[in-house]
Amino acid sequence: PTGSGKTTSLYAALNELNDIETKILTAEDPVEYDIEGLIQCQVNVDQELTFARLLRSFLRQDPDIILVGEVRDLETAQIAIQAALTGHLVFTTLHTNDAPSSIARLLDLGVESFLLTATLEAIVAQRLARRICTNCKEEFIPSEEQLMELAMRPQDVGGRTFFRGRGCERCNKSGYKGRLALFEIMVMTDPLRELIMSQASTSVLGHECRRHGMRTLRECGLLSIYDGQTTIDEVVRETLSEE
Repeated sequence: PTGSGKTTSLYAALNELNDIETKILTAEDPVEYDIEGLIQCQVNVDQELTFARLLRSFLRQDPDIILVGEVRDLETAQIAIQAALTGHLVFTTLHTNDAPSSIARLLDLGVESFLLTATLEAIVAQRLARRICTNCKEEFIPSEEQLMELAMRPQDVGGRTFFRGRGCERCNKSGYKGRLALFEIMVMTDPLRELIMSQASTSVLGHECRRHGMRTLRECGLLSIYDGQTTIDEVVRETLSEE
């Protein structure tokens, strides 16, 4: 969703790939950061300069990597897939609740399943959780109600230490300062491609991903709680229950 750090992650990925021999073109709405070495173009609907139109022009310019700020319609999705099929590395974003839901979203737009299996390499879902202020960080014992929100019981967390921010001048009495990203990374495998071809449900896709080691947003959040980086309340607020 909006405000989850998608653009920052995309720019970080492009920065890693950015060198003098790599031609990177971006279509954005709007261009949020100027990055040296990239050719960045801004969508302008009033001038009929849409994501799809920019993508078509990109394909005539022999790029190595393309960034599409967001896939909003079938036309944009189809051209992005065409770019991937012709050997270009394509990055883009979608608004969904988790990584497996992105498959359903693309299928709902009208993308053929065989095209998804031929072009998709990975999907990353992410959220931003507030980080506990290190200046006023303290241990505490969570209530049963708080643990229940994580589908856990007191006996499930024996020996675990939980933290929260007491609130201080440095964090404006909020108990939090800064943010950290929670990631859910879905890497395509042959069994997963077969499930997509058979129109499997999102829950089935998610189960297959977890079977092959995918860590969900909630699981990533739990690890951040155990590491003392964020709180139960933040993880409950930013991630979906897996029940």
